[in-house]
Amino acid sequence: MNKSQIIANTETFVKETLKNAEGGHDWFHILRVWNNAKLIAETETVDSFIVELGALLHDIADSKFHNGDESVGPKVARKFLQNEGVSEKIILHIENIITNISFKGGNFNQTFKSIELDVIQDADRLDAIGAIGIARCFNYGGFKDRTLYDPKIAPNLNMSKEEYKKSEAPTINHFYEKLLLLKDRMNTKTGRRIATDRHNYMETFLQQFYDEWNGRK
Repeated sequence: MNKSQIIANTETFVKETLKNAEGGHDWFHILRVWNNAKLIAETETVDSFIVELGALLHDIADSKFHNGDESVGPKVARKFLQNEGVSEKIILHIENIITNISFKGGNFNQTFKSIELDVIQDADRLDAIGAIGIARCFNYGGFKDRTLYDPKIAPNLNMSKEEYKKSEAPTINHFYEKLLLLKDRMNTKTGRRIATDRHNYMETFLQQFYDEWNGRK
């Protein structure tokens, strides 16, 4: 099994599969997560092959774009990896990473743990916060035709997994229902360090947003 060739083949496969994806979940999102994961992995003891495969395939078929079906991503990844001759043990690990990486609301508990998942999850969460996170948040809100902000609709911090998936709340609410929660849910030291700066940037943005909304600036 030529690991470098499999990584290269995976990159090509993901680029082709996601060529028409929504802007916040496209190839460039995967590329950023891949780069984040390799950076974090430098300070952790991990299987770098699994980290790279997991980062590349983590959003190969996001359930948000498949009628909420969370089984599609693992199935697509399994078929591809089998064709590449990857061992069953690694395929199962990648499936578990894809199944457990997403936030899915504040009340979701992971059913699988590994240091490789920790690294990729941090890498994915870093792309959901900071300047990129803000851009992705509003891009997806526009994609779903959501309002920017409605002062009468308060964030719901106690959503179930199903409520979170079906939420149609204003985009600003998503900051409180997910983005601002991620800093304290990072798994690695490097992830926490980077997340702190990006979290602070979001708080500054929100203050500016409210000042402008209320005509104070």
